[in-house]
Amino acid sequence: MLHHTPLLDTIAAGLVVAFVLGSLATRLRLSPLVGYLAAGVVVGPYTPGIIADQALANELSEIGVILLMFGVGLHFSLRDLLAVKAIAIPGAVVQIALATALGAGLAWMLDWSAGAGLMFGLALSVASTVVLLRALEERRLLDSPRGKIAIGWLIVEDLAMVLALVLVPAIAGAPADGGSGDVWLSLGLTLLKVAGFIALMLVVGRRAIPWTLEKIAGTGSRELFTLCVLAIALGVALGAAILFNVSLALGAFFAGMLLAESEFSHKAASDSLPLRDAFAVLFFVSVGMLFDPRILVEEPLLVLATFGIIVIGKSIAALALVLAFRHPLGTAMTIAASLAQIGEFSFILAGLGIELDIMPPMARDLVLAGAILSILCNPLLFAALDRWQRRRDRAEAEQKAVVASGPPPPEGPFVLLIGFGRVGSSIAKILSERGVPLLVLDTDPDLVDRAQALGIAAICGNAANPRVLAETNPAGARLALLAIPHALEAGEVVARLRAAKPDMTIIARGHSEAEVEHLLRHGADGAVMAERIMALRMAEMASHSLAYHDRTAAAAAAAAATAAADAAAEQPPPAAP
Repeated sequence: MLHHTPLLDTIAAGLVVAFVLGSLATRLRLSPLVGYLAAGVVVGPYTPGIIADQALANELSEIGVILLMFGVGLHFSLRDLLAVKAIAIPGAVVQIALATALGAGLAWMLDWSAGAGLMFGLALSVASTVVLLRALEERRLLDSPRGKIAIGWLIVEDLAMVLALVLVPAIAGAPADGGSGDVWLSLGLTLLKVAGFIALMLVVGRRAIPWTLEKIAGTGSRELFTLCVLAIALGVALGAAILFNVSLALGAFFAGMLLAESEFSHKAASDSLPLRDAFAVLFFVSVGMLFDPRILVEEPLLVLATFGIIVIGKSIAALALVLAFRHPLGTAMTIAASLAQIGEFSFILAGLGIELDIMPPMARDLVLAGAILSILCNPLLFAALDRWQRRRDRAEAEQKAVVASGPPPPEGPFVLLIGFGRVGSSIAKILSERGVPLLVLDTDPDLVDRAQALGIAAICGNAANPRVLAETNPAGARLALLAIPHALEAGEVVARLRAAKPDMTIIARGHSEAEVEHLLRHGADGAVMAERIMALRMAEMASHSLAYHDRTAAAAAAAAATAAADAAAEQPPPAAP
């Protein structure tokens, strides 16, 4: 007997088609977001075949929005922003303003309202976090100066969009014929409610949320801990909407930001990641279901104009701004390419514009078309940028090994230490105390400076880059220690070191049996797994402890026997009968 289960049908159809098309996109070296959006088009009402329940998909996408914003808050780093605030804050603000103006100009040409133009421009101004982070991670730029600028820039964009999600409903909710006074009154009431919510979260939530997480973590129940994280995300978001009339997105963002202050924030992020990813996929699928592909045929010029604003307009603005702050051309081009796409926040803003009846449906279709095309184009932009950089006479400073003023490279055989983080710095301290000649290689200029301050020769650069590795003179190293935590990257470095000097001893670190096997397969002589070392050490301590207790017990028994014997010897002999 067949049962009509629209919820199950929608989830199953969305996830299955998203998996197939997301895998295909990945195989084509595209962002999986393209596959998820295409899956929405496939199961949506504008294409034949499977048609999922659009109303249910939209409700599921609300959970996706909440968990997406919760993740943004969980990974929000004020420290990263402050480190590049001099360029990220003014640069992002000006770039948002320019992109919004371009979008509003296109809307004006289409005779849309001023509000529609503003929302349309805002939707085109903010880059996708997922696409940007993936592009930087693939090129190992996350910890480089240009990567930190791009991430700080993105944080400012996200904060601006969070503010827009608060203010737009307030402005839209003011009576159309009430004049500016009613607009300011509505805006003031909204800001008052937001201030009340923020005050409550900072006074109560800042203590209650980490405290609750700590107590639940103390129970040792993993499922209860995961449930606690999800309850905080969804509960705070819903409570903010009901009690303060604040958007679900803002409530979830603050829940994640406050939870990030807990010492269990990393565990919270990792445990909630699978569910966040699943509902994020459903969010993108639901967005794709709203897209009418006919606009590509009926309005190709408008689609190209929207695409041009995203890829050309935003890129030129970012390029000019970064150069104006006297950063290298390579850094400016990397940031321009990183921001030449739109994603999650664009979809949220477009949906909000339709919900509040600010934007026409065509605006949403143009935003979706621009997003899909820009995400498709982004890998091509980075590929062109990579080719341009390879043709340059000099590589960028962070891609080229630079020995700063400090201790000279060691003469004669030395140990090459790749990575100067927590593990690498501990290794370096021990080897330096023993007088071992040492050369450190790390991508973080601050860590390189720290090593040189300790009297250790250090080079700034990425070991996965052949030019950088050549600068370390692998032929002169008798031993290489890879203290970097990324096994895939370490495997590449091991293979290159082995090719440069076949008789070199190479030792690396791994976090699992699979990573250890990967490193050994690529040529490492040994791979250390922290969990295994910990287990051996604890077993060794347990053995010593048991042996100590056994010796103590044996000594006590022997002492008792001796005492008994002495006592018996001191007793007078029994009287003769």
